[in-house]
Amino acid sequence: MKKKSPLVSVIMNACNSERYLNECLKSLKKQTYKKWELIFFDNCSSDNTHRVLEKSKIKNLKYFYSKKRLKLYHARNLALKKAKGDYITFLDTDDKWKSDKLKKQINFFNRNKDLKILYSNYYVLDMNKKIKFLKHKSLLPKGRITDRLLKDYVIAILTVMIDRNLFFKNKFNQKYEIIGDFDLFLNLSKKYKIGAIQAPLAFYRIHDSNFSNKINIYKNELKNWISKNERKFILSGHNFFHLKYYLFKINIKNLIRYILKMGV
Repeated sequence: MKKKSPLVSVIMNACNSERYLNECLKSLKKQTYKKWELIFFDNCSSDNTHRVLEKSKIKNLKYFYSKKRLKLYHARNLALKKAKGDYITFLDTDDKWKSDKLKKQINFFNRNKDLKILYSNYYVLDMNKKIKFLKHKSLLPKGRITDRLLKDYVIAILTVMIDRNLFFKNKFNQKYEIIGDFDLFLNLSKKYKIGAIQAPLAFYRIHDSNFSNKINIYKNELKNWISKNERKFILSGHNFFHLKYYLFKINIKNLIRYILKMGV
């Protein structure tokens, strides 16, 4: 049985992240749930990322620096190896959390002992810190939701809290730069029920560098994922129509909208 006040590991992967890092770290320090550690994996930054981190004076910090640039999900796997928490969360340096994010999720797990994965709704911010919109207007799916995720992928990694034990047998595919969480959580959804908190607990930021340069990478990764996973999911009775539609049929504006659905 989990302790009522388990340790939470916050995985933060960074690469030249000084622009929004201070705001991100402030949202972490303001968490009303205090039993957490920060695993900060610096992916070969050449800017003032480390200086901003030092100024934050976070005590429960584990800092690691890579001398060469790694793909994001390779870096996430390396950061996970350093985590000691009972639960794992992910906070990227251009995003932030509401102050009660960790507390609400721990309380949810304490009320649902058999649950392993939990996510929530979130707000979308623009570059000027203004809330553009609530991401999901309808109820988030919960339980066995693989088909729902294939039709409308609603899990953003910045909202997820996950039992650390799941990472003993499951890892991010380190070949991916963009869709590694999509790949992992879809595969986990076939094995486990997923819980949902309907309230928004995080803020995802849209800015000039977080998807405009990633469209071709995203398309290629999704195409690769479909080719490798379609047979496995079809044999399990799941429908790939929506993913194929978004990949092969839509124009660039709709592809950007779908990337925002993915929360990448």
